[in-house]
Amino acid sequence: MASKTSPAEPPEETTEAVIDMADLGARLAARRKAAGIPHLPRNAGKDRTPAKQALLDEIAKLGTDW
Repeated sequence: MASKTSPAEPPEETTEAVIDMADLGARLAARRKAAGIPHLPRNAGKDRTPAKQALLDEIAKLGTDW
């Protein structure tokens, strides 16, 4: 079964709350700060498999960054 694309505006009969992503990000940042969780750097990628590195190299050839 293919996933469905969400409409730009939720249907009027929806019972689900719409999540504002900017607000969610701010709330998560505040919770992390309150919990004392430091900013974690992205994975440096030093333990990539040869297949993954080959994929990333091909993506880089296209002029984009993963």
